[in-house]
Formats: sequence, C-alpha cells, structure tokens
Amino acid sequence: MNTSPPQHPVRDPRRWLTLAIVTSALFMVCVDMTVLYTALPVLTRDLQATAAQRLWIVNVYALVVAGLLPGLGTLGDRHGHRRLFLAGLAVFAAASLAAALSPSPALLIAARTLLGAGGAAMMPATLAIIRQRFEDPAERNLAIGIWAGTASGGLALGPVIGGLLLEQYAWGSVFLVNLPVVATAALLTWRFVPAAPPAGGARWDLAGSLLVMAGLFGVVFAIKECARRPLSLPILLLALGVGVLFLWLYLRQQRRHDTPLIDLGLFRLPGFGAAVAGAALGTAGIVGFELELGQHLQLVLGRSPLQAGLTILPTPLGSLLAGPLTGRLLPYARASHVGAGGLLLSAIAALGLAGLSFDAGLTPGSIALLVAVGAGVGAAATAASTAIMSAAPPERAGMAASIEEVGFELGSALGVAVFGSLMTIAYAASLALPGDLAAVLPRVQDALDDALRVASTLPQDAGAALALTARAAFRTAFHAVLVGAALLWAATAVFMLANGRRRVSARGRAT
Repeated sequence: MNTSPPQHPVRDPRRWLTLAIVTSALFMVCVDMTVLYTALPVLTRDLQATAAQRLWIVNVYALVVAGLLPGLGTLGDRHGHRRLFLAGLAVFAAASLAAALSPSPALLIAARTLLGAGGAAMMPATLAIIRQRFEDPAERNLAIGIWAGTASGGLALGPVIGGLLLEQYAWGSVFLVNLPVVATAALLTWRFVPAAPPAGGARWDLAGSLLVMAGLFGVVFAIKECARRPLSLPILLLALGVGVLFLWLYLRQQRRHDTPLIDLGLFRLPGFGAAVAGAALGTAGIVGFELELGQHLQLVLGRSPLQAGLTILPTPLGSLLAGPLTGRLLPYARASHVGAGGLLLSAIAALGLAGLSFDAGLTPGSIALLVAVGAGVGAAATAASTAIMSAAPPERAGMAASIEEVGFELGSALGVAVFGSLMTIAYAASLALPGDLAAVLPRVQDALDDALRVASTLPQDAGAALALTARAAFRTAFHAVLVGAALLWAATAVFMLANGRRRVSARGRAT
C-alpha cells in the first residue's frame, strides 16, 4: 500500500515576476486610454484641433483595440501568447514615438490608431499568460485580481500621469514616457517569461476584424452625432445603420465559421454575459466620469493639469486597492453579487459627488466619495475578470481574455461617446446667453473651450459675461453626467444580479 504523501505540481518560480512584467505593460496600455484627458485642452490649442478631431484623437485608440482584440486573442492561442506580446510591445513603441512627434491632428489620429493595434496585441496575451503561469486556482484568483486592479488603476491614473508630465514638458511627453516601459518589459519578457506551447485555434480573420471596427466606428459616430447642433437626422441614421449592418454581418459570419474568432456559445455559460456587461458598462461609467471631471476642474475651476490629476487621484487608488481585496473575497461569494455590490457603491458615491462642489478643493467627504467610485468599479472589474477566465477552458483562454478585454475597450469608447454627448447636450440646453451675446451662440454651444476662446476675443465686459455663463452651463452639465453614470452603474448592477449565476469556488471552479 502506497502511503507516500500526495505529489503537488512544481510551481514555476518565475510566475510572480511574469505577473509583474505583464501587468506593467497592461498598466501602460490602460494609461494611454485616459492620459489625454488632462492633456486635451493643451493639445487642442497647440494642434488647433476641431471638435470632431478631438473626438477621434481620444476615441480611435479604444475603438481599434476593441476591433482587433478578438482576432489577436485567438492568434495568440494559435501561435503563442509570448510571441504576440513581444510583437505588440514593438508596435506600441513605434506608435508612441510617432504620436509624440505628430505635427497635426490627422497624423496624431493615425499614430493613435497604430497604438491601438499594439495594445490589442498585448492585452489578451497578458491575461492568457497569467492563466498559463498560475496553475493553482487560489493563486490565479489573486493574480487576476492584481491584473484587474492594475487595469482599473491604469485607466484612472492616466489623467494624473498626464498632469504630472504637462507640468514640466510638452504634450508629446505623455507618449514618450511609454518607451522606457516598453524596453524594460521586452527585455524581461525575452529573458524570464517562458514560451508555452501554442494551443492551436483559428487563423486571424482580418475581414472579421475590419467588420467589427467599421461597425463600432459607425455606432460611435452616430452617438456623437446626437450632440451636434444643428442635428442632421439623415447623417445620424446613416451612421447608425452602417454600424449596425457591419456588426450584424460580423456576427453572421462568426455563426457560420467552423472556427470563429468569438465563440458565441461562451455567452450561454451561466453568468458569462453578465460579467462581460459588468466589465463594459462599469468601465464606460468611470471613463465618462473621469473625462468630464478633468474638463470641469480645468475649464470651470481653472486648475492646472497637475492639480486636476491630483484631485482625481483618490479614484485610481480606490481601484488599485479593491482589485486584490476582491480577489481574496471571491472564493466565498458569488461573482455577480460582488460585482453588483461594487457598482451600487460607485452609483451611490457618484450621486453624493453631484451634491458637492470642488471649488474649495478636496475635502474628507469628497475624497471618500472619489475613493468609493474607484473601489466599486475596481471590485466589479475583478469579479467580471475572474468569472470569465474561470469559465473558459484552457484552450480558449486567449479567446475569453479577448472577449473580456473587448468589453473594457468597448466600455471605454462608449464612455467617451455617450457621456461626451450627454455633456454637450446638457451644456447646450443650459447655455442661456443674454441678447447682446446671442450672435455668438452658434460658435460657443458645442464646447466650453470654444466659448472661452470666443470670450477672449470680445470686449472685456462681454467676454467676462460669456465666460461666466458658459462655465455655469458646463457645471450643470457635469452634474447631469454624474447622475447619468450613477444610473448606468445601478442598472448594470440589477442586470448582473438578475443574470449572474456564478460563484468562484476556492478551487477555482465556477458554481
């Protein structure tokens, strides 16, 4: 009779170093989604960007990432995630240099498109590598919690990092800072991250990726068109129709494909769809919240980019702390309950912030509410990531990771589009100019920075009146954004509770 103790698999001693390497790259990719929020006023002035160009400078990155993620995630399954991760680092470095040196809005949009391609190659590889390196379910839950906290923290810290850099350097520095991170991550990956045997899978479907991007671009363009004055209904309907058509063609193609890039059957797993929705809509809310808070602090209250970034800082700190703590909690609670609870916390905190003023700077109350916003979304992101990756079989880790990250990227793009449009609509509705300034209304009703630019060209009294009225309208619109984010988070929480049926057990299985 064999009485020897059971043998445990030898754990790779490099697994925690691997986690540090891939999360550093993930942090950089996520920072680039939001780093322009504090740089946007300076960048707009220096490049003389129009309102439409500002939209695409911010949005094109997340849209390209979302469009390419399904194909590139599956490409990692087929050819190896380490190889794809290194290729993504190379593309990201070249694009960062091009963006920093862009002399015009059009070239910056092109560079941001290339940045999105590099980020799309890296992001699914990071989560799939973690899945491969951490075989113990409890350790994997913790590692995914750190991953999710890093992603949420990177999104939230982007404005802070942008503000710090703009305090001393030109706007191009927000891209140049990527280069040392890329070089270090590439060197350490080459030296210390082992290459796992590829699991196999479908070939990269370029046509499918282009269909997704065209569909997303059409839908986002239609959302932004809702805020344009005067509204062009034919253009809005055309953009929406084209976007929906391309997305429908993509889903139709995937259903007929023998080896689809996105296995729609994954959404039939209990709680999978609810987790993806939580990731996407949780991200949409916090991205919209941060974008408009940064604009409010700079354009209404006159804060510098650094001061605006530091005011937002409690939110990313809340996200960073919530990720690992949630990873520890998940073995003892349903992922849907944890995610919904986090989003309800963020919703309550956003409503609390709507009743406060930032005129006097941070107070203990506002700090607590900003932390709660970040912590709630960070907890929801961790719960979503863990539920999704625990549900997927190992050979579909890349596909599951890409679906989850598509949710994050799509949420980021929708957050900019939806809350940017809500801000514009509420601002225009609240902008009541006196009769002697009515003639400038067409030039100032789209954005506060346009109003402030026009005000600087008017006689002193008229310019001061215009600036005061425009800032008051923007303040009202910002409150509308806070309420909108709270409603979105609350509705998503209800959906997760109604549709999520997953609990991550201590052994890593979903129950």
